[in-house]
Formats: sequence, structure tokens, C-alpha cells
Amino acid sequence: MHADLIHINRVSLKTEPALAKSWKVSADGKIITIKLREGLRFSDGQPFDADDVVFSFRVYQDEKIHSPQRDLLTINGKPIAVERVDTYTVRFTLPDTYAAGERIFDSVAMLPRHKLEKSLADGTLAKQWALNAAPSDIAGLGPFRFRPYVPGQQIALERNPFYWKQDKSGVRLPYLSELDFLFVANEDAQLLRFESGDTDVLSPMSASSYAILKNSANSSPNVCLNDLGASLEFNFLDFNLNDVSSKNLPDVQRKQTWFGDVRFRKAVSSAIDRDALVRLVYGGRATPLWEHVTPADKAWINTSLPRPARSLDQARKILKDAGYSWDGDGNLKDPKGTPVSFTIAVSVSSQPRSKIATLVQQDLGDLGMNVQVVPLEFRALLDRVFNTFDYDAAVLALTSGDADPTSEMNIWLSSGATHVWHLNEASPATPWEAEIDRLMNQQMTTVAYKKRKALYDRVQEIEQQNLPFISLVSPNVLFAAKKNLGNVQPAIIEPYALAGVDQTYFYEKGANSCQ
Repeated sequence: MHADLIHINRVSLKTEPALAKSWKVSADGKIITIKLREGLRFSDGQPFDADDVVFSFRVYQDEKIHSPQRDLLTINGKPIAVERVDTYTVRFTLPDTYAAGERIFDSVAMLPRHKLEKSLADGTLAKQWALNAAPSDIAGLGPFRFRPYVPGQQIALERNPFYWKQDKSGVRLPYLSELDFLFVANEDAQLLRFESGDTDVLSPMSASSYAILKNSANSSPNVCLNDLGASLEFNFLDFNLNDVSSKNLPDVQRKQTWFGDVRFRKAVSSAIDRDALVRLVYGGRATPLWEHVTPADKAWINTSLPRPARSLDQARKILKDAGYSWDGDGNLKDPKGTPVSFTIAVSVSSQPRSKIATLVQQDLGDLGMNVQVVPLEFRALLDRVFNTFDYDAAVLALTSGDADPTSEMNIWLSSGATHVWHLNEASPATPWEAEIDRLMNQQMTTVAYKKRKALYDRVQEIEQQNLPFISLVSPNVLFAAKKNLGNVQPAIIEPYALAGVDQTYFYEKGANSCQ
């Protein structure tokens, strides 16, 4: 429904013009001047120009809005300045050289000033596009526009008649007249809807659904299966390392004596059988991880880091050296003689992560830990992790929105909104977090790739040494599409099967192809 100024092609991972027809970067990399395409209109027919760009960045940089893009648009604690030059020209002045350059504009959706300016001024902007919003209230610059929302059933989009793109023959895109997203209760129901013909694309798709379709004689002749290999998603075990002193959570606070000891976390990491997670949860269609960067990110992964096999002996040695012991029944006790027992929260709606939590429970049971898995509704899980801090540990997943390290500033900066191990801290809680802050800010302003790579390699090294969270596994990008659907462009960046949706089409009856 929306569009950005400069877009990262989800297939090539290179930048390309979008709402901006061209741009120029100054020699010092601090000034980016963008020329907009002329004559563009929002999906309600109103014109788009430089005033909308300036307004959009004002929204994203407003502290009261709490936009996840705000970290990306801040360099060394200072915001990017945005200036209207003329109706179709915008100048961006950066506080410092920005290595990511034009990549920062990807996924920063341009907003309609004529729809939202008043609500920004009176402090009600966050409520404007809620679930009860009328389609006429929402305007974007993407290939589709909003239709009435059917709660619990579907989101329906229709062709945006004012979309600016045309194909090589001059035909206005998108080809499809409608794009529907159906709500389903779980992955099994999602697969059933696809097999029954209710849906044309299954994405994202679990490895179990992939295996079922691959082995199904009835379905596979009409289905194109896609396995793109490693994704940018990383699943991890997160221990509650937050400051809970004001939360009245004495049981969590007591267990943080264990969680806060890096030796405990290293023992847990050593006891987890990552190869078994790949085999039993994903049927081999995944990659084990010892740090968060996945093999899909070929330009930035630190390949020199060790990736040791599971070793209960090593885990026991680490714990023994830290003062832990075992009773006659093999139960692990901390240096004070307290049995080690804690819970792992997980989203009930994610079968893979539920299986991961169960396997981790079994692995840590082999180490003498009493671990219980607590399934939670997804929103309840997020509330505990990011708001109330009422949890011991959790199996979570994060997905990078770009292969470039700068897209992860909100994770690695100690002030970041998804800095999951020490949330809401005013300053780095540890010296190694302060070093990560310095390294991530430095890589952001270092242009030379080799120097940036060395800085980001060091971040990954610190991550592996201190284990703020324990990286576990990265699933492959899997999706399926009906064979009569043409020009489905697979990508390793979400949305995996919709990268070129404005040029997706149906073949005439009888024709089909897997692309």
C-alpha cells in the first residue's frame, strides 16, 4: 500500500529508484539530494511532492511517535535534517558520513500530509489508521489500496488506479486487480487453505508444510515449491536480563543471578544441539547459528568465529567451575544449593518455535536443569518481553530488514527499541555493550567496506563472547505458489513472495510455469 523514495531490490539487494527518480550524494557523503518523480498521486488522487517527504520524516523522527525507523534516521545521537528545496527536490543533511547512504530510505514509507498533518499536530496520529479506519482515510503510493477490513477473516486490497509504475509496454501496473490476505488459525489451517485452492501463495511457509506439499501426489503437479536457502531470520533463546527492581518480580530477580552470569549462558549454549533443531524442527531446511548473522548475509558474516558442536561435557565443566553441582538424582544446583529451575515462554502460534523450545527443554534437562515451556498468545508474549518483564526466558525470532548492518541499529545500540537483553537502559549496562555502541556507530560512518567489515566482525565476536542472547537456528526461505501464477519473484528479504507483486499475473487457462 505504500512506497519509499529509494528501494532495495529484494532479489538483487541493490538500491534502485522508486518515488525518487534520481539522487546525488556529496563528496563527503553528508548531503543527499533527491529529485522526485513529477505528477505522482496518492491512492486517493491527491498529489505527492516534497512537502509530503518533509512531513513523513518529521513523523518518523518525532520522539512521541516511537517509530522503529527513528534509530535508523539518527547518526551519533543526531537526527538527519530534511529540507524542501523546491516542489520536487528534497535535501537531506546528515550529521556525519553515513556508510549505508541511500539504503536508509528503503521501507521509510512516504505518508500523506493532507491526511495526517492535523492529527500529528494534535497528538492523535497513532490512532488515525487503527483497525476501524475507513478505506477513504488511508492513502498510500504503493500498487494497492485498502478496502473494507473484515475482522478475523481477511484484509483485501484493490488496484491503486493512481500507481505510477508502468511495464515496458506502457501498461499501468499492477496487473492484479485485487490482493487478499486470509487469516487462519495456525500453520495447518494455512496449508489446508492453500491445498483447497482458497489461496494462490503460501508464504512464509514452514518446513513441515513444504515437506507435505513435496510428498503430495495430488498437490505437487499444480504447485511451484521454492527453497531459497538461508534467510535473514534468526531464532534465539533470550534470558531476562532486564532491570526488574521496580517490577515486583522477586522470583525473576532471583533467577537473574544465574542468567546474568555469562558462564551460565555459555553452558546453556554448549548444551543445545543445534544440528538436532535443524533436523527435527526444519527437516534439514535451516542453518544452525552461533551468532545472529546468517549465511544469507554473505557480505557481512564473520566466518572466522568458532561453531562448536554440542558438548554436555563442556557445559558441565563450565558450570562446575562456576560453583554449580549436581545432587544424587542428577539435578543441577547453584552455588547456594538452590535447584536450577526456570520457564521458557514461546508463542503458541508458531509451531517451529514451540518445537525449538521443547527440544531446548530436553537438552537442558540432560544438564540437570528443570525447564518448563510456557506457551503464550503472541501479543501476551511480546507484552511480557517488552513491557512487564514477567518472564524467565523466551524463544524469539528477529528478521533483518536489509543485509546491511545499519538495519540492526535498533537491536545493538543500548538505547535501541529491540535491544532485548537490557531494555530501556539510559546508558550501556556493561563495558562490552558500550563497545558495541561505539562499533555500531563507527561502522555507520565508515565508508570503506573492509574497515566496516572489521568493525562489524568485532561486534559479532563480542556477541559470541558475551551471549546477550543465544542464537540457535535460521530457517530457509520457503514458499509455494500455484503454477498458473506468473512472475512471482522470490527474495530473502520479507515479504519473500511479494517482492514484485505489482508485476505478478495469472496465466491464461491451460498455461503454467514455475518462476
